[in-house]
Amino acid sequence: MKSRRLFWNIVEKIEQLIESGLYQPGSRLPPERELAETFDVSRPTIREAIIALEVRERVEVKTGSGVYVLENKNAPKQLHSISAFELTQARALVEGEAAALAATTITDEELRDLKSTLDAMEQEENPEHADRDFHMIISRATRNNAILLAVENLWQVRDTNVEVKAAYKGVCSQSSSKRLHEHTVIYQALKKRDTQAARAAMHQHFNRLINALFEAKEAQALEEVRRQTIETRGLYSLSHVIREA
Repeated sequence: MKSRRLFWNIVEKIEQLIESGLYQPGSRLPPERELAETFDVSRPTIREAIIALEVRERVEVKTGSGVYVLENKNAPKQLHSISAFELTQARALVEGEAAALAATTITDEELRDLKSTLDAMEQEENPEHADRDFHMIISRATRNNAILLAVENLWQVRDTNVEVKAAYKGVCSQSSSKRLHEHTVIYQALKKRDTQAARAAMHQHFNRLINALFEAKEAQALEEVRRQTIETRGLYSLSHVIREA
């Protein structure tokens, strides 16, 4: 079971790197030896992960050439434009209930995995990946595949929507300590098996994120007004006339 979990963890990490844009469709993955060193696992584990990725149609193995990234055919098609505010509100509602349910079903091993992601965030070892892992562990802990799929799709939008990515990058990079604290509160609620506290902690986490997004939006709007004012002042100012006089 441990070996199986290990290679599936590698599958998820490689998929995250693909979705992040590090490995673009059509590009070749690093050699097996390099991947083994990167993820600190054995080469057989990497081979198992590559086989799983090939079955999931995320990569294509070309004998004598290497492993190539494929377009994600399963990526959700966005029929409507989704703003960062809409996405964050949806995540709060779905992941809040996921946390509440997980509080009753999460295992001690999953709690240890959650603690590992907190340690990674604190040490700033790929904090974005640790953040995603944290939320996905909770979703899997619900033992409800429909909830897991919903959360995966919401994260897919977060990772692929250009406007959402830009908005999140602007606020997440400035609040690492707050993010760590909020995730720790969620973890403590889950550890206590407290359904209401887990839901509330998840809602507080996303509420802070929504407010941060609004503050960033307001700052951007003020900067745009300032830029336009400077341009207009330059157009109609009489300074050059006064100097000439």
